[in-house]
Amino acid sequence: MCINACGFLCNLVISYAQQVFDKIPSLDQGLNFSSMALIHRPCALSISTISSQHQQRNHTSFSSLISKTFVPCTIKCVIVDPEKIFVRRSANYQPPVWDHNYIQSLNSEYSGGSYVEQTNKLKGEVKMMLNKVVDHVEQLELIDTLQRLGLSYHFEEDIKRIVDTMYHNIQNNKQSKREMNLYATSLEFRILRQRGYNLNQEVFRSFVQDDSGNFMAFLRDDIKGMLHLYEASFLMVGGETILEDAKDFASKHLEEYVKNKNRDQDHVLYELVSHALELPLHWRMLRLEARWFIDVYGKTRGMNPTLLKFAKLDFNIVQAEHQKDVRLASRWWRSTGVGETLSFARDRLMENFLWSVGMAFEPHFGYYRRMETRLHALLTALDDVYDVYGSLDELELFTDAIQRWKVNVIEELPDYMRIPFFTLYNAMNEVAFNVLKEKGFHVVPCLKKALADLFRCYLSEAKWFYSGYTPTLEEYMKESWISVVAPTMLVHTCLITNPLSNDILKNLAKYPDILRYSSMIVRLADDLGTSPDEIKRGDNPKSIQCYMHETGASEEEARQHIRHLISETWKKINAEKLADSDFSPIFIDIAINLARTAQIVYLYGDGHASQDNQTRDLMKSLFIDPIS
Repeated sequence: MCINACGFLCNLVISYAQQVFDKIPSLDQGLNFSSMALIHRPCALSISTISSQHQQRNHTSFSSLISKTFVPCTIKCVIVDPEKIFVRRSANYQPPVWDHNYIQSLNSEYSGGSYVEQTNKLKGEVKMMLNKVVDHVEQLELIDTLQRLGLSYHFEEDIKRIVDTMYHNIQNNKQSKREMNLYATSLEFRILRQRGYNLNQEVFRSFVQDDSGNFMAFLRDDIKGMLHLYEASFLMVGGETILEDAKDFASKHLEEYVKNKNRDQDHVLYELVSHALELPLHWRMLRLEARWFIDVYGKTRGMNPTLLKFAKLDFNIVQAEHQKDVRLASRWWRSTGVGETLSFARDRLMENFLWSVGMAFEPHFGYYRRMETRLHALLTALDDVYDVYGSLDELELFTDAIQRWKVNVIEELPDYMRIPFFTLYNAMNEVAFNVLKEKGFHVVPCLKKALADLFRCYLSEAKWFYSGYTPTLEEYMKESWISVVAPTMLVHTCLITNPLSNDILKNLAKYPDILRYSSMIVRLADDLGTSPDEIKRGDNPKSIQCYMHETGASEEEARQHIRHLISETWKKINAEKLADSDFSPIFIDIAINLARTAQIVYLYGDGHASQDNQTRDLMKSLFIDPIS
């Protein structure tokens, strides 16, 4: 009531003061009561009233017209420069569709032991298939099917043994002399490259006309072969002109097929081609692809019922594990109070969990998924502090607090920043403690540097916004590949999933190429999907706008340029997969999976923030609805 009374008195003071000063013509006409800031606090300071001594108007200053009287409820009227008034923005994010209570209600019958027994039996049958098949093409087809159904993680040792033998035979010219058709050659090339074997692009030379360098025209009638040639071409590295030509050739004729084909004639092939043209297999999120392909495989002629049954059952069992993970993550998020403290920010726990599943869906990565979801949820909310809510002074304080990384700095932060800082501090120290306990390495400096770099970039972009500066594309990318959060997530990932050494930690602090390239894909895919919404909110220009501003290009031309940059960056990622590395294959695959997840999340727009029907359907298919 005291505060309400103060507000009422403030209005009276303003009204009376305006009446008095209207009668004082010699007073500075620049005085503007609309810019008067009212500060009313219960039981504090003093109330300013207007003296009636206006008879001295010709030489009276504003301050001499004020007389002070002490009262229990204080009002202070202060003249403020309108240009210095800070108005907090809002992105008007909607509340989460998947709230805490709903997430806690997620439960699956497939978490029971009886289903695990069925899975083990089916797993044994499939293992026998792998060991019995001897035909080269049949081996390739079985491996490809297991990968696309999301089952290959059960058989990594068996698959590695088979693929090792294939590659050894190719390198030593021991492969069967029978002619490999376009389909088999493309399938072999893709599977070996996906698994890090540097099979030479020259395997496609036999399909190229010697005189022109173009692919043979009759191949366009082999739609199945063309589809697999198209998919194989996305495993290219820089300078592989045969594969560049293959992609153009296959894309052209597959697009003609989709345009002209009656889908009733071969519905499954039509569906596979349309799916590939939308986004190639190599760029797709593994778990979502498995969910889609299980349905398609069930409609395929010659499908193996054992594989289909195993795929459905395994998907549902893994989904039950994911439900457990997200329930635990949601309990933690709810306990921190960050969502309530930063009520203006995106509260998107399920969407953040999607990223962790996209990076590593396998059941044994449960701890990693929970920790990654924590970090992503915190950084998503803090990103909104920098993008739309905080003043520049507040953001500089928070950035300095991250760089100092001491708990007592919270005393210097605004109230709304204290809980988020303390939560981030505790969450990262918990991860560091577990790494120290399990691996024997002190990783706080590594985490601290990653966070300091991230928030430094957040601050740089905030300064661009407040100054109205539009950077060049090069300037923008220098900061934004870090501000997209991906490097911080991957440093965190490496500390949890990768064997550690002093050399690994030193290399990680410099951001190795696989980390940089994956982060670049996340940034560019993000900009393609979110740019329209963010510009409407008045956010900083993104890569598209920076390129348009710098070159005078149209928006469509700028988008084409960003798509080209994505394609070129994927070539670099492919080269990293084939190169020797100090980092484990597991970490490299997770880094690549992060790029794949970004391609899906931002394929139709801002799948991370918008909560549109496509995003909801995606979430339901992965985390809520079992496969019947």
